[in-house]
Amino acid sequence: MTAQVTDHKGGVWSIAVPIPDNPLGHTLVPIPDNPLGHTLVHLLETDRGPVLIDTGWDDPDSWDTLVAGVTACGFALADLHGVLITHHHPDHHGLSAKVREASGAWIAMHAADTAVVRRTRAAEPGQWLDYLLAKLTAAGAPDDHLAPLRKARATGNGRKLPGRQAALPDRGIDPGELLDLPGRRVRAIWTPGHTPGHVCLHLEEEHPSARTPGFGRLFSGDHLLPGITPHIGLYEAPDEEGGPSGPHGMESSGEDADPLGDYLDSLERVGRLGPAEVLPAHQHAFTDAGGRVRALLAHHEERLAKLRALLQEPRTVWQLAMAMEWNRPWEQIPYGSRNIAVSEAEAHLRRLVKQGRAEWVPGSDPVRYQAV
Repeated sequence: MTAQVTDHKGGVWSIAVPIPDNPLGHTLVPIPDNPLGHTLVHLLETDRGPVLIDTGWDDPDSWDTLVAGVTACGFALADLHGVLITHHHPDHHGLSAKVREASGAWIAMHAADTAVVRRTRAAEPGQWLDYLLAKLTAAGAPDDHLAPLRKARATGNGRKLPGRQAALPDRGIDPGELLDLPGRRVRAIWTPGHTPGHVCLHLEEEHPSARTPGFGRLFSGDHLLPGITPHIGLYEAPDEEGGPSGPHGMESSGEDADPLGDYLDSLERVGRLGPAEVLPAHQHAFTDAGGRVRALLAHHEERLAKLRALLQEPRTVWQLAMAMEWNRPWEQIPYGSRNIAVSEAEAHLRRLVKQGRAEWVPGSDPVRYQAV
């Protein structure tokens, strides 16, 4: 097994770990259609041994590639000292348990994503099916979309979530914390939005190239990517009965939750850091973090304006998702990705409601929303 490994100099490497069948939803958004294909797992040398930033999907080929990549960086798997997880998604956290078992390395994650891992491990597949059915019904999904979920619930054949076996971390990552990595200065930056506990890691050291403007390097996970924007949906939190906890279906992540607002605030926070280089978990390293932040802020404001225009006519969340601009026509979006699209529509709608630019139509069932 060979691995695509890049030496970023100064004791920083990246290993391209494949994502099997690319089952992710990052590329639903309309800028531009660029399949991911792999996760960039970064290796950071420290005085106590190398530390991984993310691990890749739990898949045999992905595991073999990761092991080969660590070897190509000049280390054995047993040398690994720790694993820093930017967020809980399976293309980032999937192999963490195997890494810990093979090396004895600790795993660290922000508490908000640790809570997601605990909840996912504890939930039965039927509970998540109940939650998804209730959520999509409240969104106004048609019967032909709900039928497969009802059948799976009735027959007990619900697919288990990838995160059911995800590793529980050994330690937390606190916002603003200077991490205990001897010989390195790495500060945790809490950047919620893509997930509630997403973190970026700022390497507060001079860039190996003195000609690069800015300070340090930012391991950005999925928060800041050079050519695509991450999926932003409502934070999923089924209650004990497995359904949305609020009266309108949109309250499944708490009435005060605003993931898109969190993401936009986090983008501005990262923009103020002014790193010399960004080392993301997908695509490729890039400079001009500030320019990319400005582009993403403008993209989401334009998207919100288009949604508000669509809401001149009252629509359900499902109808809004159907009318939104994606990277392919709605008819070509696969079944599972339509659920992701609905979640994305919900997050943008939640932002409009929080801003007082949209409101729900009293008495509508399923609930419709309209512009204010």
